Amino acid sequence: MGETTGKPAHLSTSVPDPWSVPVLPRPRRPHPKVVVKADLLPAISVLSTAGLLGFPLAWLWSRLAPPQRMRVINDRGGLAPLELESWHRFDDLAVYGFLALGAGLLIGIVTWLLRERRGPVVLIAATGGATLAGWLGTTMGVAFANGRYEIASTPAVGDVIAKAPQIESPWIMLAAPLMTTLAYTLLTAWNGREDLGRRLG
Repeated sequence: MGETTGKPAHLSTSVPDPWSVPVLPRPRRPHPKVVVKADLLPAISVLSTAGLLGFPLAWLWSRLAPPQRMRVINDRGGLAPLELESWHRFDDLAVYGFLALGAGLLIGIVTWLLRERRGPVVLIAATGGATLAGWLGTTMGVAFANGRYEIASTPAVGDVIAKAPQIESPWIMLAAPLMTTLAYTLLTAWNGREDLGRRLG
């Protein structure tokens, strides 16, 4: 016959670990809902204001982008670039790209500072406004540059003229909206709040 311990069978004989930490259940908080209706009017304001940034972007590019010096090679208006002047085709695109990235970064940060309107609705509006600014920048920038380097009289054969800078790739207009989205997304991840801090505004 086995020995009996004298304890009831329903009681556990195990001793609790003195180093164990009790796990308390965390209260479940309701997930914040995306606000759409209240953010529509501010989103329209963000889109239009960000889009207007395309005008100073275009003007600044037309002043910073270098022209190409070209030589008139025949009486029909044929042009040939001087040595190393063709590199300015890339310079014009690069200058606009850096300016557009700066504009997109500015739009993303300023939009994030609208604390009470943070969320996907305003982000979409800011991205749309940056896209509009990029389109205006490429379109109006070329127009401003053509006006600045306009040739008043017909050049003769052998003359050297300054050809207005051009934006040869339409894909560069996506630089601003991509930077806006990246800046806003990084700030959202850095914030870490479920409501993005809207209730603190």
